[in-house]
Amino acid sequence: MTIEELQQTVDDWIRDYGVRYFNELTNMAILTEEVGEVARIMARRYGEQSAKESDNTENLADELADVIFVLTCIANQTGIDLTAAMEKNLIKKTLRDKDRHKKNEKLE
Repeated sequence: MTIEELQQTVDDWIRDYGVRYFNELTNMAILTEEVGEVARIMARRYGEQSAKESDNTENLADELADVIFVLTCIANQTGIDLTAAMEKNLIKKTLRDKDRHKKNEKLE
């Protein structure tokens, strides 16, 4: 699925099942909640925080998909073409960082 197809699929899903988009501030709060769920899994699975038994059923892939879904909602409702935004962002990063990380001794 391309990013453009993702944006259209999410828009179709909202119209078919979600009635309408939540407002932008509500979606920002939901995004924060979803990122927190990813952070919880990461801290317990890959970090040093002790896991609870209930943490064993957490699905990182599903939580990352939730983050992408809400990000896509925000992009759709604010008129952002994510394909164009990512292309522009990668050009910016390449120009700014093309040598920066290669010179970072901490990454060797």
